This record gives sequence, structure tokens and C-alpha cells, in this order.
Amino acid sequence: MIRVGIVEDKANIRTLITKFLDMQSDFEPVAAYESVELMLEYLKNHKLDVILMDIQLPGMSGIEGIKIIKRDYSEIEIIMLTIYHDSHKIFDSLMAGASGYLLKHTSLPEIKESIELLMKGGAPMSPQIARKVIEHFNTPKIRPDSGLTNREQDIVNGLVDGLSYKLIADRFNISLDTVRAHIRNIYKKLHVNSKAEVIAKSLKGEI
Repeated sequence: MIRVGIVEDKANIRTLITKFLDMQSDFEPVAAYESVELMLEYLKNHKLDVILMDIQLPGMSGIEGIKIIKRDYSEIEIIMLTIYHDSHKIFDSLMAGASGYLLKHTSLPEIKESIELLMKGGAPMSPQIARKVIEHFNTPKIRPDSGLTNREQDIVNGLVDGLSYKLIADRFNISLDTVRAHIRNIYKKLHVNSKAEVIAKSLKGEI
């Protein structure tokens, strides 16, 4: 039996989906709420497998809600069910921890199939959303000019790989003092004060 929750502030949509899923033999009665806050209260004493989450909600947004739910209840899978199809909200949702993204014109049987697909390890997305995701990864990414030299970029890559200064020196056949000098220049150019900040900037594609 699949335990599903819905966070949707439009009562008619919430009721329609709830009634449909409640009629399915392999679904338990749905926990449906109009806000993330109410769903979080429910989760204190109940377990769910999947939550259908809107983005624009009274109080906390759906995207903020994902972050909290995935932090405190990592086993729960989340499918966005929203009218928003702009790239910013799609990727904010996926980065926050959503496993699927459906538009609200998705039919009730398709919503059911998407939940079942998710439970089998899939990542259900409306075709329009899947297209945007594919286009995003097919578009060549141009990194911003950080002003780093090729050697400084090599050292940043070494930090991202988890290497110590000594191992970086060994990798590129340079002295430990040279590595330290490069590190000082990297900090200055990137306006950071720690190795962690350098690694974070690199992982975010900022250098």
C-alpha cells in the first residue's frame, strides 16, 4: 500500500486528487493539507511514502517545505504538482530534493502512474518539464571568468578532489611552498578565506 500526502491550497484540486487516489486499491487514504506547516504537524505522528507538493502556498513555499521534509524525513519522495514551468522553479525544486515534477493539467490516472513509477525508482516528469531539463544539460555551460590561471584552476580541482596541499604538490610536481603561494592568490582573486569556500564556489560552477 502506498501512503500519499498532498499539500495543495486549492480545495477543489486537493479534494479531486484525494477522492481519486482513495478509490485506488493499492493506495492508503490520502493525507491532504493546504499548507506545509500542517503537513509537518501530520508527519510528527504518521509516515508517508510520497508527497504531492504545490509551490505557491500560504505560509511556507513548497520549495522551502521540500528542504525541511527531506532533512527530517529523507525516506519520503516528493513530486511537485504545480502550474509553474519556468526553469528557475523547476531546478530550485529538484535541487531542494524533489524526485519528480508534474504540471497541474496532468490527468488523475497519469498522477497515479507517476506515483507508482516513483515508487519503482523512476523520476516522473511532465513532457514539457523533461524537455527543459534535457535542454539545460545539452546547453554548453560557460564558466564565469574568475581570473584564475590554469595552474590555479588545477589546484582548485585538487581541493575539490579532497587532496591535501602535499598531495596537490605531488600531483603537479611542484613544491609545497608553491602550492601555498597559489592558494593565497586563489583566496585573493575569489575573495574567500577558506578552502571550503573555494570548493563551494567550484561545485556551484562559479569558477
